Amino acid sequence: MDETKRPLLIPPEFAYYAEEHGVFDMYQRLLEQLLVHKPDEPISFLIDLLKRDNDDVPKIIILGPPAAGKRSIGKMICNKTRAAHITMENLISEADISHREEALNYINKKKAVPTELWMKIIEERMVLFDCVKKGWVMEGFPQTREQALGLQERGFYPKHCVILEAPDTVLIERASGKRVDPTTGDIYHTTFNWPSNQEIQDRLVVAEGYTEEEMVQKLILYHRYIESLKHCFGAVLQTVNADQPKADVFAQVLTFICSQARSPTPHTPRIVLLGPSGSGKAVQAALLASKYNLVNISCGHLIKQAIADETKSGKAAKNYVRKGNMVPDTIVLSIVKDRLGQLDCVTRGWVLHGYPLSREQGEQLEKQGFVPNRIFFLDVPNDSVIERLTQRYTDPITGERYHLLYNPPRTQDIKDRLERHEKDEEEHVKKRLAQYHAYYEELTDYYEASQHINADQDPHTVFETIESMIVNQLPKRI
Repeated sequence: MDETKRPLLIPPEFAYYAEEHGVFDMYQRLLEQLLVHKPDEPISFLIDLLKRDNDDVPKIIILGPPAAGKRSIGKMICNKTRAAHITMENLISEADISHREEALNYINKKKAVPTELWMKIIEERMVLFDCVKKGWVMEGFPQTREQALGLQERGFYPKHCVILEAPDTVLIERASGKRVDPTTGDIYHTTFNWPSNQEIQDRLVVAEGYTEEEMVQKLILYHRYIESLKHCFGAVLQTVNADQPKADVFAQVLTFICSQARSPTPHTPRIVLLGPSGSGKAVQAALLASKYNLVNISCGHLIKQAIADETKSGKAAKNYVRKGNMVPDTIVLSIVKDRLGQLDCVTRGWVLHGYPLSREQGEQLEKQGFVPNRIFFLDVPNDSVIERLTQRYTDPITGERYHLLYNPPRTQDIKDRLERHEKDEEEHVKKRLAQYHAYYEELTDYYEASQHINADQDPHTVFETIESMIVNQLPKRI
């Protein structure tokens, strides 16, 4: 940044770096921890926090009534994410001796373990290496609003909270067939999840505390507290129907924990729309630019504008366009780079379509410092593209565009004078489709973080899908 020039302009590289490395989110986390812990030496505290800070790990709470499948889903999530599996049982068994004995004393007297004691045990567990570096999945805790608030006061707030729900009658029926492996602690069921290994079958025991009377008492207690718990975790909460196959429950839970909360981080959209000719890139770009005040950049229009303005790059591209040949990548890149580097694009953001068409062009664009943060492939079957384009006509008198299927002319006179552009002939459309699909795989490989949108539907439905992925964080890949 040059301090001698006014007004001071922040180079685009600053925003790219901050976004790539999560600088703003890091500041937010540090301030949150300062407010939670209120250390006597804040600078030393922040330095120590930065040395061990790893926020890109799972922090998940799984709640639900007894026999809802919390243990099974919790273990499946831990196997998938490699996070630490935390249960009320292993919290006590792995706690400091004095805390463990105190907790067992309450349990043996059939009294509730005090919240303050739980918090001490959890604080000891959360600072261990596996929780810090790999994240954690907490199953069946907290059980009350007091415990939930205790966790929040100490800075242990989950990124995702899943509540497994099922009708009480289903849960009572499940409980009667529940079996436990005393060696591994795995949960099985005589009907729904019976192990194939005979050795495991032989050592299974009936789960204690799951008679019908005991289940009724547990369910009454659960329903007494669950609504207040939902209020505590409302911002990160997802309810999943547990009365379905385990694989389906896990798939829904996994989809949820892969989602990321919306961030208050300053965000300048840099969007690339990719797709075959006729997929609706120009329509979606216009809608995005109109709603979010982005700069709408069409590569084809840029080339035409450069030729009309007789710029150096425009003059170089003129002969290629006149002969109907592809403009060389170096010339196209020069034209696109000049436009993306202008002040309105840097400050407002941009939506680019018609470029890049190949992996090489994408690499060249990134080398120039223009890194998109949202890439969308608008996927449309070839038959739909051909139908969209070959039925497209223009009125030579009024300039109005029609489609014989979706927007037919109102009178026969208009229909008789309609003309179709040469590029919309079926032969030319198929040629453009072949060119797109020739580079499709290498583009998808290069843009690993891209999102694929079904564009063979109403344009406003497509827009809503794209919009949701712009204003919210993209799903994580686990």
